[in-house]
Amino acid sequence: MNARKVAEPSTASLAKSMFQSLTDRFDGILSRLKGKGRLTENDIAEATREIRLALLEADVHFNVVQGFIERTRQRCLSADVSESLTPGQQVVKIVNEELKTILGGESFQVTYSSKPPTVVLMAGLQGSGKTTSSAKLARWFKSQGRNPLLVAADLQRPAAVDQLQTLAKQIEVPVFTAPEGAIEAARGGLLEAQQTGRDVLIVDTAGRLTVDSALMDEIAGISDSVEPDYTFLVVDAMTGQDAVNTAEAFHATLELDAVILTKLDGDARGGAALSVKEVVGRPVAFASTGEKLQDFDQFHPERMAERILGMGDVLTLIEKAEEVFEQEAAEAATQRLLEGTFTLDDFVEQLRQVRQMGDLSSIVSMMPGIPKEVKDADVDEREIDRVEAIVLSMTPEERINPDVVDGSRRARIAKGSGTTPTQVSNLLKQFKEMRKAMKGLAGLGSKSKGRKSRTKKGKKGKKNSAKGGNSRVQPKESPTIPKLDIDGLDLTLPGR
Repeated sequence: MNARKVAEPSTASLAKSMFQSLTDRFDGILSRLKGKGRLTENDIAEATREIRLALLEADVHFNVVQGFIERTRQRCLSADVSESLTPGQQVVKIVNEELKTILGGESFQVTYSSKPPTVVLMAGLQGSGKTTSSAKLARWFKSQGRNPLLVAADLQRPAAVDQLQTLAKQIEVPVFTAPEGAIEAARGGLLEAQQTGRDVLIVDTAGRLTVDSALMDEIAGISDSVEPDYTFLVVDAMTGQDAVNTAEAFHATLELDAVILTKLDGDARGGAALSVKEVVGRPVAFASTGEKLQDFDQFHPERMAERILGMGDVLTLIEKAEEVFEQEAAEAATQRLLEGTFTLDDFVEQLRQVRQMGDLSSIVSMMPGIPKEVKDADVDEREIDRVEAIVLSMTPEERINPDVVDGSRRARIAKGSGTTPTQVSNLLKQFKEMRKAMKGLAGLGSKSKGRKSRTKKGKKGKKNSAKGGNSRVQPKESPTIPKLDIDGLDLTLPGR
């Protein structure tokens, strides 16, 4: 069985940081609309006025806000909304679609050159995270089955080459550089990629503290020498509208293809992400949400719009789970759970894989239908450590068969895990109930199949009596699936 890669947090943490204030504002505004049976022009005017203020406070470009509000207002005043039985939901749908539009519409798709390598030129100001983003992008290409080569063409900043080589070593990607100059390094890297069969070339260029003629001349020369298929501008989301201004300046010289936003895990208000597509005409292709190389993924406008509106992000959640969970192991664990042979070792392994999906608060924020109070709560991941410590303090026999745990064993387990006997008892009780309930569900499914087969057989024999012609065997009620309470957060196992 091949080991799967650790899941990337993608842009999940945005809802808990970058866009949190905007999400809270939208939640209040749209909740009031959804509670109304009919919307008047005054209702729509008041709502769009509040949305306009919320976007401006989020540092969204003024022209972007104006266009967004005008389109939203016109669509909300249409007959489809005013005559709808659920006008509030129609407004939410419109706001969601318009948010998706200003975020870029469709996700940016990378296509590859028919004559390798596909060349990617990385541009940006000093301090924007360009070198780290180059390594992160190389890692992303590797995850897509590509064979990238990095070029260290930033010869201005001290230790920039060393930094790229250090990062590249972590992801096992080679780095090419040439001390003669940045343009020579780029040309040499292109030749090296062609000769060694590398199908993606990522060129990390030098930055400056500000946009100046020397910076633009050098990067224009590099661009002319390698003729990139894509030119990505790396901008710091923390700089707000300055990020959009920087993008405009670079676009005038290089004709950008897309933008990579970094530092989205900070307290940025979201204005850059919501403005760059409308102002510059180029989408956000990737987003970086942390310093680690795995904190990087594609930017999905539709998913981000839904998260801003508090709708969750099921698709990203599924992708993250698929990246973490071994399919064969997950199927085997599910089978053991349904058979009632699921052990505490299996349970701890599942918890560990959930943790690999990223921050628990981010995972919760992607779940649709979760109350705002739960989404806003900070989940203490030390509680998972507590559960793991309890299980690891048990003997192999106790993990397989928790029924053998008596008072003296409970005291020993509590002492070994730094918990109390009551906490040990609660965990074991919840685990036993979960295992029993899931085994009951499996039995219910097999009985249902038996009833179905007997019904088919009966059709060939005698029919039901006239009195009971429409009668049917009433299935038993499904057993309640218990919840595992971790730091006040109920993790309920879904039924089949």
